[in-house]
Amino acid sequence: MAAGALTSERLVRLSLNRIKVYDPHLHAIITLNSHALAQARMLDAESRRSGPRSPLHGIPVLVKDNINTRDLPTTLGFYGLKGAIPRTDAAVVTKLRAAGAIILAKVNLSELASGPPVSSLGGQTRNPYNLAYSPAGSSNGTAVGIAAGYAPIGIATDTTGSARWPAATEGVVGIRPTSGLFSTAGVQPNAPSLDTVGAMARSVADLAILLDVLTEGHAHGAQSMSIGALQGVRIGFPRAAFSGDDPEIDAQVAKALATLKACGVTMVDFDLPDWLIHLSDIMQATLVQTESAPSVDAYLKESFAPSYPQSHAAILRMSEQLAGAPVRGATPNPGRLSGYRWEAAGLPMSDPSYLAVCNQGRQFFRAALEALLVRYQVMAIFYPTQTVRINKLGEKPVRNARGMFGNFGTALASVAGWPDITVPAGTTPEGLPVGISFLGPASSDRRLLSYAFAFESRGNGFRPPTFTPPLPGERFAY
Repeated sequence: MAAGALTSERLVRLSLNRIKVYDPHLHAIITLNSHALAQARMLDAESRRSGPRSPLHGIPVLVKDNINTRDLPTTLGFYGLKGAIPRTDAAVVTKLRAAGAIILAKVNLSELASGPPVSSLGGQTRNPYNLAYSPAGSSNGTAVGIAAGYAPIGIATDTTGSARWPAATEGVVGIRPTSGLFSTAGVQPNAPSLDTVGAMARSVADLAILLDVLTEGHAHGAQSMSIGALQGVRIGFPRAAFSGDDPEIDAQVAKALATLKACGVTMVDFDLPDWLIHLSDIMQATLVQTESAPSVDAYLKESFAPSYPQSHAAILRMSEQLAGAPVRGATPNPGRLSGYRWEAAGLPMSDPSYLAVCNQGRQFFRAALEALLVRYQVMAIFYPTQTVRINKLGEKPVRNARGMFGNFGTALASVAGWPDITVPAGTTPEGLPVGISFLGPASSDRRLLSYAFAFESRGNGFRPPTFTPPLPGERFAY
């Protein structure tokens, strides 16, 4: 675009064409922005007249459909919210618009950002690397859309791994930033204590640009990243905790470790106690189950007109009805229905057990992780984003010998409130992407991006899905 070889209008047309060709199979899109081309033409004219507002000027962006947009429905993937227009934009959307970005589409998700990668409104999202496999959740539409080339960047949410697990599964870069770095105003909550806005892109550089814009250039410094950022850095690997679940994942992790050593890293094996892993699992479950229903109640009443569901109880009731009788245009979602029932049975927010997790538990957990960094004198923790291959659709996700799902490591950042970035690191024999993560203490977002950039520069980057190859007109010289 800077060279004049591409306009926003042409980029949006190419994006819409890919959606037209591939989304009937992938089901990543819930709502397309019918004004996207007109907005692109306007932004092209503005750029010619006065220059771009930011690096995102005229760039199409995918937005997870639990993030409010005042001119497009925000459905949470729930059939009872079809057509629901929220009263205002989410804070993150306001920043994107101010930067000149185009909200190209609202994308599918695990319904209300939890449970299996299917929604009663958007249906089953599919993995573009192998349609028989799950795309993971909950930000599956964002990850699938970026991998399939619908847009170069996307906005997700992350409560317990929702941005990082699908990013790793779809072979793109994804980040959960330090808690509080982005406002969650206007975003459907799952557990306000854990919720963050996340981001995804095909490259670390693009992700850094996106985060630069969203933080107004104060937190990340996309221009300061260096391929030598890992030279002389000590990074910890809790090998015993994250090895042995799947030999194919272990093989890709071994290659990643070799790459890190070639980048000048001193890898430090250390012990991450099982009790700390299980504690993170228990704590995040307590927070989600307790906070979900009351926080959703407040969000629905604040965001939507009374003609739409106004409570978690109403959504549960409508989901029960859908399970009992078909509704035109709606997909029964038994996995999410069981989740609604579980959330409805949560503790009251005045319960001493919940308050102990909030007030003492998380503080202790952060201190325990910080103590590991100090004890082993490491700047960050390295781990595979998923320790087992993603399951096929229709099959239950695999649990490891400790009874935990393969993405159990993502809970560490969620409970601590720390930044965590996942980067592509090869594929399994089935062609399924494998991701590795860098986890660091609060406010180390910029440093982790630099580490990820250096790792990616050694050939560990995005590999397009075979199912979504380039289309005519997409290649051009400049």
